Amino acid sequence: MRLKFNDPDFSFQFLRVLGSAASRQADVGECFATADRIIEGDFESWTKEWCQTAERISAAARKSVEHGYDASASDAYLRAANYYRAAEFYLHGNPADPRIQELSSLSAHCFKQGLRTGKIRHEYLEIPYEQTTLPGIFYPAGDQTGPVLIVQTGFDGTIDGLFYWAQAATRRGWHCLTFEGPGQGRVIRKQNLPFRPDWEHVVTATVDYLMTRPETDARRIALLGVSFGCYLAPRAAVFEKRLAACIANGGILDFSAPHIPKNITREQYVAGIIHQPEKVNAAMKRIAEKSVMARWGQENGQYTFHASSPADWLKKLLDYDLTSLARQITCPTLVVDVESENNFPGEARKLFDALTCPKTWLYFTEAEGAGDHCQTGSPSLAEQRIFDWLQETVK
Repeated sequence: MRLKFNDPDFSFQFLRVLGSAASRQADVGECFATADRIIEGDFESWTKEWCQTAERISAAARKSVEHGYDASASDAYLRAANYYRAAEFYLHGNPADPRIQELSSLSAHCFKQGLRTGKIRHEYLEIPYEQTTLPGIFYPAGDQTGPVLIVQTGFDGTIDGLFYWAQAATRRGWHCLTFEGPGQGRVIRKQNLPFRPDWEHVVTATVDYLMTRPETDARRIALLGVSFGCYLAPRAAVFEKRLAACIANGGILDFSAPHIPKNITREQYVAGIIHQPEKVNAAMKRIAEKSVMARWGQENGQYTFHASSPADWLKKLLDYDLTSLARQITCPTLVVDVESENNFPGEARKLFDALTCPKTWLYFTEAEGAGDHCQTGSPSLAEQRIFDWLQETVK
């Protein structure tokens, strides 16, 4: 779905902000007014204008708090959090840019205040993980023991972007735990921990934590991975056998596959990355100069994987491959795909075909308004179908 901008990446990121209106994390008019001021393809302009909107809305939130208007404050804080997140999005080409820390902190602060002033039941957590902790939020569906949905984001998401999944879960009687792992949100920005391929260690730490909570029905723990999380979640499910179900919203078998040119074999691609990195770097630079998506992808990839160059990033991606592991998943698994998947085209079907566990295929189309990556423009429709499967699968 092309929206407002001619550039496909700016269009998608705008749709991403706009789609959050379904969870009261954006207002349509505010979004279009902001987009009207943004220069097409200009990262600095994008940051400046979303920052301006976020500052205005957060100021309105503070004013509502002063007057004791908590509901109004909550709505404004939740929107400001999303706009600050958007403002920070394209800054990762320079990891030392102080605005990364500043804007991400403002986004996290506004989101926390939005939950608090909105009297939304939640609990901020520090999940024990190796020698440190991971940030999480537990949203209870009530005080009783019941099923729990773990939701995780992907390549560029933050914990506030998982709020609508938490709302959808609790409305259906599921407790929900959202978290950020290595390479994501606070964990990469503040703790400086990059992505790791053995993601089962991350999810196992999260499940271990859930086992300490009286609300958790240990027989009914499900895991949902969104975007790149749709690779990470199945990877974890290979080894973490306490999961009653796994949902891959996007579906990726091999993270490297979309990066391999069609005119060479995988073996040639790997050899080039390892033995001719400078040639690969030069080629990646040329691609980035012509594509906003390629430039951002390389910059964010190097930032979140701690890669020293584009070639080094591509080398690290080789470890994110489920080809030999997918058949070891045993829990029921839902693989979700969309008609206009531009990030990982064809990967969801490959993952689905590789699975030998009980599995279900779910497909969204452009005609439904849900054909973009992770159904970004139609979160309500996505929630309906995905949770209907979950409730039917995990009785």
